Amino acid sequence: MNVRIATRNSPLALWQAEYVKRRLLEETDCSNVILVPMTTEGDRLLGSSLVKLGGKGLFLKELENALLDGRADIAVHSMKDVPVDIPGGLSIDTVCAREVPEDAFVSNLYSSLAELPDWAIVGTSSLRRSTQLKYWYPTLEIKPLRGNVNTRLAKLDEGQFDAIILAAAGLIRLNMPERIGEVIDQSVSVPAIGQGIVGIETREGDTKMINMLHPLHDESAWNSLSLERAVGKVLGASCQAPVAAHAQRAEDGQLVATARVGSMDGSVLLESQVLGEQNNAKQLGETLASKLLKNGAADLLEAFAN
Repeated sequence: MNVRIATRNSPLALWQAEYVKRRLLEETDCSNVILVPMTTEGDRLLGSSLVKLGGKGLFLKELENALLDGRADIAVHSMKDVPVDIPGGLSIDTVCAREVPEDAFVSNLYSSLAELPDWAIVGTSSLRRSTQLKYWYPTLEIKPLRGNVNTRLAKLDEGQFDAIILAAAGLIRLNMPERIGEVIDQSVSVPAIGQGIVGIETREGDTKMINMLHPLHDESAWNSLSLERAVGKVLGASCQAPVAAHAQRAEDGQLVATARVGSMDGSVLLESQVLGEQNNAKQLGETLASKLLKNGAADLLEAFAN
């Protein structure tokens, strides 16, 4: 069986597609895998704010169109870039085991967030990261930083920033773990929904493809992702919403999760937790989001929407 993989043309996206390709050839009866790299609208507009452009879905549209019109059989995504609402006719039923989910502190001058002096310039375009950093370190100057991992690292190396914040998973996958000065503890920065998880999108109802992908599927990552995306669904999470949510398996086998919503100026950071059975992941996520809403998250999110 031949499989065509739609993927973004960035180094990290190509790593993810190559990873899925390798596993397909090793673990299924697939005989040939072809990558179909694409430059998405989000890649073409790297000089603009994702918030103003309409969100991370800009990185997926071309890939999903290729699935819908038959130019590709599957699309491989970083799940933190996938909006909670998937276009009709498509579905994500397969996710791979999760890499380190936390954010990474990267600097050529300092080894940790705590070492940064007042008014140090930190690069990130993530509202989720910004609101949490501003809450814990209000004297930092947060400046926008877009581009692929290598582009962001180059801007740091050029001296444009004292430090930048990236996903640890991306640096590990690109074989650059030495650039990680500190894996930021979740007490400071709760990760993005789906961070560290590679997902595989198919045409809805393509049972033959979904069944073939089954050996790549990780149930633990799926349960965590289901809870996190349920949080995002209830809260209307998008690129414009600074929602953080992370779920993981507790020692007793249950799911334990934390979610946060922060204010634009970093003065408020709401947090809630939930614990429950893994087979109840979606409902647990909805409960977690409801707790945040009861504590005032709706008002904070409305400020980012306007």
